[in-house]
Amino acid sequence: MTVSALPTAPALSISDFVSHWQGHRALTRRVIAAFPEEALFTFSVGGMRPFGVQATEIHLLSAMTVQAMDTGQWPEPDWAAGPATQAELLREWDALDERLSQVGAGTDPAFFSALHTLPWGNMPGWVATIYAVDNEIHHRAQGYVYLRALGVEPPAFYER
Repeated sequence: MTVSALPTAPALSISDFVSHWQGHRALTRRVIAAFPEEALFTFSVGGMRPFGVQATEIHLLSAMTVQAMDTGQWPEPDWAAGPATQAELLREWDALDERLSQVGAGTDPAFFSALHTLPWGNMPGWVATIYAVDNEIHHRAQGYVYLRALGVEPPAFYER
């Protein structure tokens, strides 16, 4: 068996990665918007946190990641802070989307290969940014379960 050299080019350009992430963010936004207002921060299944709390975590982690892409700094968010209503969450979500659009494609490629110190440990930038997307997907799936339990048809997961 012949082993070929590792590719030197990334699998996705930074711009492609940002577009991919924004597709996930757009879908998660539709999940947040699909919740009945009174259930977003109160309804839970099986002892899990309400989806509004999970969506706030997604937002705070994403905001921290976007800030790091811009400045290289990873300040830990105040996990207890965040929006208290669906309208506030969607407004902050939209503002972060705009910020990601501004910062994302201009991120220095060295950011992704550099080792960063996050509140929970050291990791390369690409691992940390992919973690933000993976965390969002994980919690969005919980939102789908909650919507179905509430009798609400969730958005099509493949429409990003």
